[in-house]
Amino acid sequence: MGKNNDKTNVMRVLDQKKIEYKSYNYLNTGAVSGLEVAQALGENPDMVFKTLVTVGKSKTNYVFVVPVDKELNLKKAAHSVREKSIEMIKQKELLPLTGYVHGGCSPIGMKKQFVTTIDQSAEQFESIIFSAGKIGYQVEVSLEDLGKVIRFQLADITE
Repeated sequence: MGKNNDKTNVMRVLDQKKIEYKSYNYLNTGAVSGLEVAQALGENPDMVFKTLVTVGKSKTNYVFVVPVDKELNLKKAAHSVREKSIEMIKQKELLPLTGYVHGGCSPIGMKKQFVTTIDQSAEQFESIIFSAGKIGYQVEVSLEDLGKVIRFQLADITE
């Protein structure tokens, strides 16, 4: 573990809740896409997740967390949150809405708590890896512990 100044907001939230996590830093690897990050960390890409922010027809925002090697299925995603349709938000809306930049978006510690759905494939793993809220940093947390920090549901939302 690095010094405290290496801590991201997400890590501080987890610390406050006394939740165990592993943290990863891929800053010097040149990895950009989720798949590259998984490779850089030497982790199974199925257990490395990306956080996507969407907007429904009702103008409500939703967060979906899916494996980096899969795509969000917009139909299934809409169905999981009982919306007629959903679409990805525009990249420039991400920071004002969530407090996070593209590539460093985490389901933990957003400005507001949005309805969050995690792809049900996450259940296969003891823990999943996702962004620590800053580009270059990832955390690994069990679903059980994640549930102590944010409310989420599991659903089949990928293609």
